[in-house]
Amino acid sequence: MKALFEISAPPLVPVEGEEAGYPVHRIFCVGRNYAAHAAEMGAEVDREEPFYFTKPASAIVLSGAEIPYPPGTSNLHHEMELVVAIGAPLFKASTDEATKAVYGYACGLDMTRRDLQQAARVKQRPWDLGKAFENSAVIGRITKAVTFPGVGDQRIWLKVGEEMRQDARLSELVWSVPELISHLSRYYHLRQGDLLYTGTPAGVGPVVAGDRITGGIDGLEPVELSIGPAE
Repeated sequence: MKALFEISAPPLVPVEGEEAGYPVHRIFCVGRNYAAHAAEMGAEVDREEPFYFTKPASAIVLSGAEIPYPPGTSNLHHEMELVVAIGAPLFKASTDEATKAVYGYACGLDMTRRDLQQAARVKQRPWDLGKAFENSAVIGRITKAVTFPGVGDQRIWLKVGEEMRQDARLSELVWSVPELISHLSRYYHLRQGDLLYTGTPAGVGPVVAGDRITGGIDGLEPVELSIGPAE
């Protein structure tokens, strides 16, 4: 049948060495995947299994953009993350199969309306208002897995202006990338176009209009974001 109206095409993320972009299908995000960050949020890591929340593909913002300070919050936080791009169909996959299905890696920011997230947490409600909003999934250029040495002890960091806020190592991840993808594939038929934001280290904090955020991971193109006035 024909569509009643047009909707936006999936956002495209630039890929190093490619003219074509990576189309985003879904965004999965891992919660509390660094023990120090969980502690600073007053929580503990669930070492039995990871847990997730999602963002819509429409939340994607490319590195270098300026976004308006989002509505409904007075406590917008930055969260620097390693992003994994899936490049092959997966369902009930082993960790070896998960590793082979990675298309590439990128730097990302999980922008969070912290006050709304914490209010939902107190009421034992979903985090959607705090996490799944427009312009909340920032991503840099994807580096293909074949040109990246793999996730190891790379430094992950974030600055607001010239102030270092987050500074850690990917080796601090509680759940590794293959473990996360394998686990997630028990519940979803993963496919090309799916992104996985793998969690943030300690040091998250507020940003305000006029701030410039820069984050990086060794071997990947940095991600940058400017915060503009509220709409």
